[in-house]
Amino acid sequence: MPTSLAPFPGFGLGLRPPHYEAILASPPSIDFFEIISENFMIDGGRPLHVLDRVRADYPIAMHGVSMSLGSPDGPGPDYLRRLQTLISRVDPLWVSDHLCWTGINGRNSHDLLPLPLTEEAMATVCRHIDRVQSFLQRPLLIENPSTYVTFAEDAYTEWGFLTELCRRTGCYLLLDINNVFVSAHNHGFSAQAYLDGLPLERVRQVHLAGHSQGDTLLIDTHDAPVPDGVWGLWAEVATCLSHAAVMIERDDEIPPLYELLSELDTARRLASVGVCV
Repeated sequence: MPTSLAPFPGFGLGLRPPHYEAILASPPSIDFFEIISENFMIDGGRPLHVLDRVRADYPIAMHGVSMSLGSPDGPGPDYLRRLQTLISRVDPLWVSDHLCWTGINGRNSHDLLPLPLTEEAMATVCRHIDRVQSFLQRPLLIENPSTYVTFAEDAYTEWGFLTELCRRTGCYLLLDINNVFVSAHNHGFSAQAYLDGLPLERVRQVHLAGHSQGDTLLIDTHDAPVPDGVWGLWAEVATCLSHAAVMIERDDEIPPLYELLSELDTARRLASVGVCV
């Protein structure tokens, strides 16, 4: 299996159906698109037709939501075969998924469920990452989730867990700045300590997104513009991540394309100032 993954610095967006026509009519000046892998793990139809046209002009990153690396069984063989078929079609920059579990015994919850950060969970996730990387013959990117509960059994901080995953499996990281902000608020830890504790040299992609305020918790809804707090956290770390690809992630209440391009300009501007220390 390849053990290294070249950096791809640049700024991009998620490829979402409300923007298909605008993108095909007037391709925007961005560096890449990201797709939700499962939306294109199909045999045909308009999504694949659009993807082929977009791929002719842009590199593509593949981002999954159903690999379930934290479940006892991990991803099944049919899932991995369909994922490999899409990889062969797209030749992506990389393939990513989340530090979570999404189902058990063949049932998919369609939610990114939290893991206890224990040695047992570490062994499970590492085993599945090793198996997937061997099958796909490429390293994975693992995304930090947003979480709303912690476990009394936790033996690691989340950033310590991710750091150890990288060391044991050779995987890379997809750093979601919004998720750091949300989880830090929900659990009362320092977002800056989280970022300081990560091996930033292993980050290959960054997500910037918005969230919603619940009764007491922040909820990672991806349905609002990037808020000031997330922009501030990005500004603190941006120049340390000049080697990483950066994108605005929006999955609900999707605005016109020009609004997301404006947010992407803000991400570029913040990345151009400051000093990495």
